[in-house]
Amino acid sequence: MLEQLDALSLKDKIRIVQELVPGKQITLAHIIANPDKILYQKLGLDPALDYSKSAIGIVTMSPSETAIIAGDIAIKSSGVELGFVDRFSGTLIVTGTVSEVEAALRALVDYARDTLGFVVCDITRT
Repeated sequence: MLEQLDALSLKDKIRIVQELVPGKQITLAHIIANPDKILYQKLGLDPALDYSKSAIGIVTMSPSETAIIAGDIAIKSSGVELGFVDRFSGTLIVTGTVSEVEAALRALVDYARDTLGFVVCDITRT
């Protein structure tokens, strides 16, 4: 009986629990230099890019609405394009040359730390 109940509950319902720790923080700031074309496609990013000179920047932050501010800073500080901004999850994805993405992430991390008083992580790169 228990096996039937478990199978039935998994079949009919999926429960997603998302937990966000309160605080002002950037938890991930990462640059993917020269990503494969398939990564752009899977992320739904602009496939018309010159992949040989491209990079993807990924940032996650809380409170999640900060992604809007971070997106604004990113596009104003360099020539990056916005790939994705989610004010509900706090995710920002930008694309551009490696130097543009690096400049954008540096500007938004510095602003979050120095002006907004955020705890920030290091910018990493692969």
